[in-house]
Amino acid sequence: MFGILNFGTFILAGILLNLTPGADTMYILGRSISQGKKSGIVSVLGITSGALLHCLFAALGLSILLAKSAIAFNAVKYAGAAYLVYLGIRSLVSKSSQVATIIEENKVKQNYLKVYLSGTMTNLLNPKVALFFLAFIPQFIDPKYATSALPFLILGLTFITTGTIWCLLLALFSAKMASKIKGNNKVKLWLDKSSGVLFIFLGIQLALSKK
Repeated sequence: MFGILNFGTFILAGILLNLTPGADTMYILGRSISQGKKSGIVSVLGITSGALLHCLFAALGLSILLAKSAIAFNAVKYAGAAYLVYLGIRSLVSKSSQVATIIEENKVKQNYLKVYLSGTMTNLLNPKVALFFLAFIPQFIDPKYATSALPFLILGLTFITTGTIWCLLLALFSAKMASKIKGNNKVKLWLDKSSGVLFIFLGIQLALSKK
């Protein structure tokens, strides 16, 4: 149907792949543990938005440029690595703040917006995500529908949906566990620093990765 082959197998394989820890998983864990449940959920939405864009680009054939051009692949890869390292350094140099009695509503929104955009950029600037869509999804598309974007989009959205559900559960669980141990500023500061180191590690790992 719609040119899709072995849809049940695709869903099972997609779930197993989503359960495998990757850069997105580590990013969400870092945000959820250091900044709490809301930041974790917003980071998931950002990651999901980046994945949706990758899916759309792949369906339109734009991601093929990354697969065929080493220059384009490396440009996106190093940009993503630099961005992750930047996030890590910013977390490392930040100081633990005292609990505020009054927080301006627009400031809260701005912070969540930054978390969302950071999640989107983290996923979008990872060229390996684009290559994954190009390599994995076509295996479940009937060759007769190879020129149609519809089966690709259906499979891509299915994969993203299962991944989003898993990531939301991960964010909620990790934030709940972290809330039990970060009762003071010292622990919060340690969690922030740990997240910073994690982001830097992910950035270096991405920079050293190959196709």
